[in-house]
Amino acid sequence: MNEKYNVYLVSDSTGETLDRIFLSLKSQFANFDYEKKEFAFIRTEQQIDKIIKECIKLENSLILYTIVETKLAKYISNQSGKNNVPCFGILGNLILSFSKLLNQKAIHKPSAQHVLDDDYYKRMEAIQYTMSHDDGKKVDDLSNADVILLGVSRTSKTPTSIYLANRGFKTINIPLILHQKIPQELTSNSKACIVGLIADPERLADIRRNRVAIMKDHKLKEYTDLDFIKKEVNDSKILFKKNNWPIIDVTRRSVEETAASILKIIEIKKNK
Repeated sequence: MNEKYNVYLVSDSTGETLDRIFLSLKSQFANFDYEKKEFAFIRTEQQIDKIIKECIKLENSLILYTIVETKLAKYISNQSGKNNVPCFGILGNLILSFSKLLNQKAIHKPSAQHVLDDDYYKRMEAIQYTMSHDDGKKVDDLSNADVILLGVSRTSKTPTSIYLANRGFKTINIPLILHQKIPQELTSNSKACIVGLIADPERLADIRRNRVAIMKDHKLKEYTDLDFIKKEVNDSKILFKKNNWPIIDVTRRSVEETAASILKIIEIKKNK
């Protein structure tokens, strides 16, 4: 049986960066049994003392931290060393390397990435736009979109849209319903990046059956019928190919992977 680790994620900001890094790190180890504890906005030595005191009481404790203030970063490293608690600074060496490369001193300011600059307001505007245009709403407003996603039901259109909005892209997603026409403006829209999403029909059938079970609506026989879904997917492929829209199969992709592919398509479209 594998040992269980107590992982302490300590950040002087929201902890979002650290959490993502840990997510990537743990995915590289198939047999990593752990319990995670997160500590955000850690700004004092007293807070660190409290965390290390807790670590000492538990076996197999380890600390991962993102603390940019130099004095505090040294403090958590020194105190962990004194108490034999493995401790790893995530940003320290990277900031130092960049400082040398750019030949300038880092500001070492916590939450510096969360400043209310133009990029921040662009993201907020994109999120608001995307939420108000979810699932085929306001399709008369296509001209302001950066990205338009099309696909049959349960092809991850909404979560992908939200992810792209968080990256600052105004995104509309439009469900493809059999025998229902798409907005005419789509075929003449040259500004937006239009992408078709598809998935394996059997996988879609499973997802839809689960959804219907949760909704307790057993009238939706066509919605979960495999032959019906195969026709839906096939018709969507024909539509995408007819209009030369890029197609992404989301069957074995996470939302992040799908979004990464869309960002690549946006980049290619921009450079044409």
